[in-house]
Amino acid sequence: MSAQQELQEENLVLSLRKESAWASPYSLYQFQNFLCPAIHIQAVNNCQKYFEAKDNDVIVASFPKSGTIWMKALAFAIVNHQRLSTAEKTHPLLTSNPHELVPFLEFIYAGDIPEQNLLLSKVAEPRVFGTHTPLPSLSKSIVESNCKIIYICRNPFDNFVSAWNYFNKIKPADLSALPMDEAFEIHMLGYWKESIARPNKVLFLKYDDLKKDTNLYVKKVAEFLGCPFTEEEENNGVVDNIVKICSFDKMKDLNVNKSGTVGRGSVEKKNFFRKGETGDWVNYFSPSMIEKLSKIVEEKLSGSGLSFKEYYQNN
Repeated sequence: MSAQQELQEENLVLSLRKESAWASPYSLYQFQNFLCPAIHIQAVNNCQKYFEAKDNDVIVASFPKSGTIWMKALAFAIVNHQRLSTAEKTHPLLTSNPHELVPFLEFIYAGDIPEQNLLLSKVAEPRVFGTHTPLPSLSKSIVESNCKIIYICRNPFDNFVSAWNYFNKIKPADLSALPMDEAFEIHMLGYWKESIARPNKVLFLKYDDLKKDTNLYVKKVAEFLGCPFTEEEENNGVVDNIVKICSFDKMKDLNVNKSGTVGRGSVEKKNFFRKGETGDWVNYFSPSMIEKLSKIVEEKLSGSGLSFKEYYQNN
């Protein structure tokens, strides 16, 4: 990044209202009506201005810690299933972290713009990218092109706990732990509404459903992306192999995901894999916390048709 770009980024951050006590780059700022980490603000701005989506691009969108790395792995394996056999020991998912194979747009556009555009022009198609940016702040070309968006969400209780554990691991050592009541943010409504209005554009998935019947949803994703599995492929175990190679236990056990760092913040890869379970939130929430978060979720989702009550009403 040039000195001029660094100055522009610093000035943009300083012009925004800070919402978190954490020090930069982990502090959150109000940017385009959502809470954005300081480290990503200029990158989101750059992406809006310069990213040109192609009609066969695939965007994996999510709120942090809602199944992002799993969905990235699945999307990569699915769109490449005809040219890359998951039965081969040389499959990229066995030697690279999913965040390296499916980079975040926020990371790509944090650097030199002409250089990034040149690199993107050479990426094999279909290109698969990730983003944590809300729908209204995506680049215009993503929204208006025929590219596909897969949005993965998680029930707010498990998402809350996973995010809390993750961000407390990667925060600077001299800062206090992030309180639970500051860690949750509704991020999904824009994508949910767009999936209803434009079902051929946005596929909205729940992590919990994906866990229950992974094979079914892998086939749904393939249909949505226009690369369905043939009957012969299914009979030959292609779907089963994708589910296996992308499973939490498989990815967590790979050496490539046990050491090293990835991303602009140089996050240790091992921190992306904790438990991968559903329902773990019951080990963290008191009755009063359940009541508090339930009210927040119900208020935010009221009238949308989206609900997660089945995950916490009986607890």
